[in-house]
Amino acid sequence: MRIMAIDYGDARTGVAISDPTGLLAGYTTVIQSRKEGVVAEELARLAKEHSVDELVMGFPRNMDGTEGPRAELYRAFAARLGLPAPAPELPLTDRDRELARLVAGRCANKEIAAALYLSEGTVKQYINQLYAKLDMGGDPRTRRARLAEWYQKNAPRN
Repeated sequence: MRIMAIDYGDARTGVAISDPTGLLAGYTTVIQSRKEGVVAEELARLAKEHSVDELVMGFPRNMDGTEGPRAELYRAFAARLGLPAPAPELPLTDRDRELARLVAGRCANKEIAAALYLSEGTVKQYINQLYAKLDMGGDPRTRRARLAEWYQKNAPRN
């Protein structure tokens, strides 16, 4: 199965096409155009030429996991190509689970930073990323409590 990976940009769009196994990039190119129509036509030509079976496209997110201003442009271009909307749920890492455990244990950011060998600012960023992964918007004053509730329901049982 050949996969075409697309990195859509303002001035250039990066393209990588896998080998027949779908495991390794076998062909890469850059489309030098700012025009959405030109980019879409060139992608269609490349997909046909290389017998592509599947398209995937990177989706821009801010460092805290939220969607930035480019997200809507990507969403519209992906729809034009017939790609599904990006999955809202991101996989949780071991660090995410440990962070949720520490928050559920009512640890202060300073304690979390010491436990995870991070700066307090980085802890705040990671906590915001975790809120975004778990789709915990709303009142920031209640998010820690909701994260603790989530952890109690989803904590691994030993």
